[in-house]
Amino acid sequence: MNSKVKKYLILSGLGAALLLVLALISFFVVDEIKGGAVGDGQNKYELIIDSGEPSSSVVKELANAGMIKSSVYFNYLIKFTRAGNKIKQGVYDINDGMSSRKILDVIISGKVKLITFTVPEGYNNRQIGDLLVTKKLAPSREEFLKVTQSQALLTKYNIPANTLEGYLFPETYSVPLNYPLERITEMMIKRFYKKLETIPEAKGIKPADLHFRVVLASIVEREAVRKEERPMMAGVFLTRIEKNINLESCATIQYLFDKPKKRLFESDLKIVSPYNTYMNGGWPPGPISNPGLPALEASFRPMKSDKLFFLLKPDGSHYFSSTFKEHLEAKKKFIDVLYQ
Repeated sequence: MNSKVKKYLILSGLGAALLLVLALISFFVVDEIKGGAVGDGQNKYELIIDSGEPSSSVVKELANAGMIKSSVYFNYLIKFTRAGNKIKQGVYDINDGMSSRKILDVIISGKVKLITFTVPEGYNNRQIGDLLVTKKLAPSREEFLKVTQSQALLTKYNIPANTLEGYLFPETYSVPLNYPLERITEMMIKRFYKKLETIPEAKGIKPADLHFRVVLASIVEREAVRKEERPMMAGVFLTRIEKNINLESCATIQYLFDKPKKRLFESDLKIVSPYNTYMNGGWPPGPISNPGLPALEASFRPMKSDKLFFLLKPDGSHYFSSTFKEHLEAKKKFIDVLYQ
C-alpha cells in the first residue's frame, strides 16, 4: 500500500470519526434543547395511561400539561427507541424536572403510582366496597361484593360461609390503578391468615372452629371502643352462650343497616333477621365485620368471669355487670341521664 492510499485512508477514518463526534454532539445539543427538562420539578402531574391508548395521545397530554418541550421530539424519541408498543397502562407521577428520556423510561418501565387505601378495623364488606369506589379501585360496591361472594375464593381458602365477611384483614394496602378486584380481595385474605399465625392458639385450627372465633371477634370489634376491654367482652358473650342467654348485641342490629345509627330504638330490636341477636339465640349466621388483630386475639383468649352485661359509658369505656338489676342501675346512671 503506497503512502498516498495510506494517507487517504487515515484522513477518511478521521473524517468519519469527526462526523460521528459532531453527530453525537448535535444529538445531545438537540436532546437538551428539545428534550431537556421544562422546569425544576416543582410542577407535578398525574399521568393516567389507559389500556390500548396510542402513544400520540400520551405525548399530546404531556405537551398540554407542560411536561415536555417538544411533542415532535418526544414522538421521534419513541420511534427511535421503538418504544411505541412498550408504553404500559397505569398512573404515573410526572414532574417538570424530568427530561423527555426520563419520562419515556418511566412510562415504559411500568413503575406506576400506587394507590394506597386503609381499611379500618371493624369495617364490613359493604364499607370496604364503598372505600374502594372512592379510591377508583372498584366500579361499584356491588361489583366488589360479588367478588367477596366468590365460591372459588371461599373454596380456595376453606372458608365455611357464603361470603368473605370477617376474613378481609383491616390494614393499609397499596396497589396500582386498575388492579383486579380479585387480587385486591385475595391480598386482604392472605394478610388475615398471615396475622393469624401470630396467635399460637390458632395453630392447626379447623375451618369451622376458626369461623366461630371470627364471628365472635367481629362482634367484639364492633362493640368495643378500648382494646383492653375486648377479652372481657369476648368472655361475656361466651358466658351468655353457655347459659343459653341471647347475645343481645347492638352491633348485630347495626349490621342490618346500610349505615350505622347513632342510637338504636326498641323498634330496631324487633327487626326480623337471623342477625338479630335480641330475638334469636346463639351466634349470628356469620361475621358482622372484619376484625383486627386485638379482637381476634380476644376471641382466642377471652377473659371469663361472672359478667353477663355491659354498656357503653360516655367516656368510651364499658361498665360490666353480673346481674340484670345491676345493668339497669348502670343504664340509669350513665345512659338515661343523657336523654332526659
